[in-house]
Amino acid sequence: MVTDSITVSETDLRKLLGAASPDAALLYLYISCGNDPDRAGEDLNLGASRLSCAAASLRQLGLWPEERAVRIAPGERPDYTERDVLTTMDSDASFRGLYGEIQRLLGRNLNTEELKILLGFVRYLNMPVEVIQMLVCYCKDRARRRGSNRNPSLRAIEKEAYAWAERGIDSIEEASAFIQAQNVRSSRLAQLMEVLQIRGRNLTAAEERYAQSWLEMGFENEAISMAYERTCLNTGGLNWAYMNKILQRWHEAGLHTAQAIRSGDKKPTSRSSNPNALDEDVAATIKQMLQEE
Repeated sequence: MVTDSITVSETDLRKLLGAASPDAALLYLYISCGNDPDRAGEDLNLGASRLSCAAASLRQLGLWPEERAVRIAPGERPDYTERDVLTTMDSDASFRGLYGEIQRLLGRNLNTEELKILLGFVRYLNMPVEVIQMLVCYCKDRARRRGSNRNPSLRAIEKEAYAWAERGIDSIEEASAFIQAQNVRSSRLAQLMEVLQIRGRNLTAAEERYAQSWLEMGFENEAISMAYERTCLNTGGLNWAYMNKILQRWHEAGLHTAQAIRSGDKKPTSRSSNPNALDEDVAATIKQMLQEE
C-alpha cells in the first residue's frame, strides 16, 4: 500500500468534513496516495458494505477519480408497447411488486403510458427495484420541500431517474449516499435563506445557483451573514451579484470563516469618508452589469 504524503485542497477537505463519513475520508486519502481502489477493502480492512457506502459518498461529493458518464436521455428509451408491459407483468414477479408499490407511494393507479416509463427504468436503465422505490420516495419528499401538495408525475420522476443514471446511481448504497448529500444540501440552503431573511417563497433557479456556489466554496453561515450585511449596507438590500463578488473575493483569499474574514479582510465594511466615492464592490458590479448589456 502506497503511503506517500499528499496535499488536500481546502475545498475537498470541507466537502469531506461536511459528509461526516470517516470511511469516505479514509478512502479518499487512500486513493489520493495512488493506491488501487479495488484493493481498498483489503488494505483498509473495510467490509464490502462499508466500502461501497464510502465509494458512493465520494462519488456524490465529486471526489471519485473516475466518474462514469452515461449520457442518456429519456427520448432514447425504447418505444415499449402495451404488449411489452403485459408480458412483463405476467412473467416478472418483481415488476408486479414494483408496480403495486409505486401505485401505493403515489396514491393512484398507473396508466399504460406510465407503466411503459416504469418498464424503462427496469429494462433500459437497469435500475434495481429497490433503487426505483428510493427514487420515487426522494421525488415525493423533494416536491413536499418545494411546497407542493401533489405527488410528482411519472414524467418528472423519469427525468430524475435519468439524472441518477448519469451519476451512476445504480445501487442502494449509491442512492442512500446521494439522498443524504441532497438532504444536507437542502438543510444548508434553508439555513442560508434564513440568513438572507428570505421567507414565504422558494429560491429562483438563478438564486439557487448563487447559493449553491457559496456553499460549495465552503463558507460557513456566519461568513455568509457578514457578506449579506455588507451588501445591505452598500446597496440598500439583497443584491445577489454584488454579494457574490464579495464572497468570490473572500474565497480567492482563502477566507471562509467569520474569524478568518475579520483577521484577513482589511477592506472597510462601510462607505468611504467621501460620500461621492463608489464602494469597490459596487463599482465592480456596475462594470459587470454594463458588460453584460
